[in-house]
Amino acid sequence: MHQQGQVIDTYLLRVLKTLLDERSVTRAAIQLNQSQPAVSAALRRLRDAIGDPLFVRGKSGVVPTEYALELLEPARRALGEIEKITIQRATFSPSDCVRCFRIGCPDYLSASFMPDMVRILRREAPAASLELVSPGLSFDVESAIEKGAMDLVVGTWPAPPKQLRRAILLSDEVVCLVGDCHPLAKRGGITVEDYEQAAHIAQSPYSAGPQSVIDVHLAKEKLRRKLVIKLPHFNLAPYALVNSDLIFTTTRLFAEHFARLLPLKVLHSPIVFPSVDYHHFWHERSHYPDEVRWLRGILKKAMKRQTVVRLLGRQPGNKGR
Repeated sequence: MHQQGQVIDTYLLRVLKTLLDERSVTRAAIQLNQSQPAVSAALRRLRDAIGDPLFVRGKSGVVPTEYALELLEPARRALGEIEKITIQRATFSPSDCVRCFRIGCPDYLSASFMPDMVRILRREAPAASLELVSPGLSFDVESAIEKGAMDLVVGTWPAPPKQLRRAILLSDEVVCLVGDCHPLAKRGGITVEDYEQAAHIAQSPYSAGPQSVIDVHLAKEKLRRKLVIKLPHFNLAPYALVNSDLIFTTTRLFAEHFARLLPLKVLHSPIVFPSVDYHHFWHERSHYPDEVRWLRGILKKAMKRQTVVRLLGRQPGNKGR
């Protein structure tokens, strides 16, 4: 029964918001670093205070009532205001963290820095977990960051919304990646004429635009490439290059990562493309919490190591450099 005037404290607000986000008592308990019985008890208190069931059982968790959905935005706003007041809080300890961190990252970048990211995460926060999401055409990056579904997003977003903070991770150049048996690999160089006459492979664009950034730049230079194969994922392209006559235009970071794993060679592009700047983005709402600051820090460590590996890999005598 609804208890008139019962106080809903910050803890109950966090439970409500997390349950609305996760739609599962178990997952909410993990996010809140609480036991499942404690979250269930908090839900009972919320029901008594609000006078609504708030959640009912569903096939894969709990389903919010209509009234619970109406409370989502007020709860988010209230917690945001409380967070501003309570910035001075207990020091975050990675070794005690059991949170699941979520990062949005395209697959062309995650393959190269993820080994170091996982190594640092497992060393500093062994009880924490990490979930990587590769944004697709239907993925609303801005909404995911704003609502807290993502802690960070990594990419080359040229003009992010003003409410998102960003910082550069590294700048990279565009190169050509070919198989070791490709005639251009044996020659050791490529001309603009070679580039236009060759068969190319590319990834279907993430955005709904008709052309990739590579093709947009080629059009500005009054050049074009002959695309014969399009793939849904960047990480498939290197495997398609082995024993083929195809060229893949990509970033040096990506190309040299796979050239260390497969019989491939990295060639300088005969066309000067603009540099590719990788940024990480986050919302103002997650700028101050220590755990997200720590996450940004280990991401920068992992990306910094990629810069070192790239420079070492380009020393004289190394394959394909």
